[in-house]
Amino acid sequence: MATDSSTQTEATLPEIDEDDFVIITHQEANASRRPRFLNDISDYIDSIAEELWPINKKIHDKPELGYGEVIAHYTLTAYMKTQPGWTVTRSAYGMKTAWVAVYDTGRRGPSVSFNVEMDALPHIGHACGHNLIATASLAGALATARLIDLYSLPGRVVLFGTPAEEGGGGKIRLLEAGAYKDHGVDISLISHPGTISDCALTHTTAYIRMKVEYFGREAHAAAEPWLGVNALDALITAYNGISVLRQQTMPSDVIQMHITNGGERPEIIHAYAAGIFVVRSATQRRLEQLVEKVVGCFDAGAMATGANVKITRLMAYRDHVPNRLLGRSYVRYFNPLVPEDGDGGRDGDGNEAGGPKRISEDQDVDEMRGQSGASSDQGDISHAMPSIMPGFEIPPGPGGAGPHNPGFAESAGTRLAFERSLRVAKALAGTAVDVLTVDGLLEEVKKEWKRSMSK
Repeated sequence: MATDSSTQTEATLPEIDEDDFVIITHQEANASRRPRFLNDISDYIDSIAEELWPINKKIHDKPELGYGEVIAHYTLTAYMKTQPGWTVTRSAYGMKTAWVAVYDTGRRGPSVSFNVEMDALPHIGHACGHNLIATASLAGALATARLIDLYSLPGRVVLFGTPAEEGGGGKIRLLEAGAYKDHGVDISLISHPGTISDCALTHTTAYIRMKVEYFGREAHAAAEPWLGVNALDALITAYNGISVLRQQTMPSDVIQMHITNGGERPEIIHAYAAGIFVVRSATQRRLEQLVEKVVGCFDAGAMATGANVKITRLMAYRDHVPNRLLGRSYVRYFNPLVPEDGDGGRDGDGNEAGGPKRISEDQDVDEMRGQSGASSDQGDISHAMPSIMPGFEIPPGPGGAGPHNPGFAESAGTRLAFERSLRVAKALAGTAVDVLTVDGLLEEVKKEWKRSMSK
């Protein structure tokens, strides 16, 4: 019968005579708290680091846009096909660059999954560090399978190659196609690099992207403007209405606007105008409330001018809701791996960059640090099953560049960033192994997930 690994790892402390004190170092204190499987996981990932480095580097140096990650797809699946016990499916679920790799013991137990991201950003490459996300998930899944084999654990590990996170929603397409259900997935694990402190409980924003089009009627703008219906006026009225709306929005609400078509010529009353609008908020429920108000502004533009409006919802991501029990396991494995004196990190300007740092065991503090204004299709995964997406710090690029900046892409390609992603992989694997070995943990994780979904 499996037991909580925290009860199996207490180190034997020296005997203490009455009135005596024993002074121990931070390293000794941390060693006494190391989870049972951490050394096996760490040693294994260290042993394959030199195999993973060229994979990480190739993905980074050959950036590809969403649904076009051909090199990354082939590189990752070719490597997985060399791994004993893994079944690999290329171009899975109707997507050319999606893939699935499964390590199945054939013995009934939890099914733990890891998501691999592969796509880059236009013109600025891996400025979101998806090469590092891929590496952490790849190493974490392999280490989990290694522990399954080493200790004859029941269950299954599933590694998903998920295309097009940057606005393409590859994970959503996999969800809708039944990929996670087909493999009986119980939990989903992933990570994300940034320039903020390490955290276990990343909470991203809910997001929707909409195309708004107005259709009016042409007329000569000087001779007979009264015969026209000005679509650009409708769009500008909506734009200004949203600008006024911002005074009544919450601090976590974000509305972003971009006019894509402002008409043809100044001499013509504009018969067509269009824009892209992005709305974000802290929760899915709040997003729906905010979108209703934004759509009201679109309708007001049409009503004020007599134009017709067409609203097309292009893409939507739910907010990522982290599972606290999975987060607790992650912290137990991550913190003992943090070196006392840092790891010599320097930023793109050559200055000491600090990090990594231990994650607070106060989960309210951790989740506060993990609040992000960004969005991810991993959010939709977290609404379908328990998930965590720990954030990990890598040094900023030149000029302090963070994500979605070419300087951050430069940082994401360094050996130091790769090594930090392997530290994350060890903690992700430890989280998965806890789910596989600790009696009742999965049931409690699912109860916690249901509670968080009902809020």
